[in-house]
Amino acid sequence: MRPIRVLVAKPGLDGHDRGAKVVAAALRDAGMEVIYTGLHQTPEMIANAAIQEDVDVVGLSILSGAHMTLFPRVRELLAEQGRDDILITGGGIIPKEDMEQLRVQGIGKLFGPGTPTSDLVEYIRGWFAERERQEA
Repeated sequence: MRPIRVLVAKPGLDGHDRGAKVVAAALRDAGMEVIYTGLHQTPEMIANAAIQEDVDVVGLSILSGAHMTLFPRVRELLAEQGRDDILITGGGIIPKEDMEQLRVQGIGKLFGPGTPTSDLVEYIRGWFAERERQEA
């Protein structure tokens, strides 16, 4: 089975990326191919990078409070390019009710501060295995 390709991105003006780097390292340690885009990415930059890198998953790290705008915008841009098959997941400071509202809009599971990275690894692996079964 080919490695799962994940783009980890920090959208918006949030200047804190330690958590994103920890997640990127954990995914890489779990055998995934990880592309980290760095700080201050626009949704357009993230969607373009995801398409150019042909990723399976986009993981957004958002601490700025702009999650209700940024997650749907990245999803919309990917869908416009015919890539609504890419899982959009992520984490940050996101209230539970917002997580649920984003899930209804087609965003994957979101993770709060302090979540073990193993939870994210298991979630992505489970999602990928299910997608591969459906395509087979």
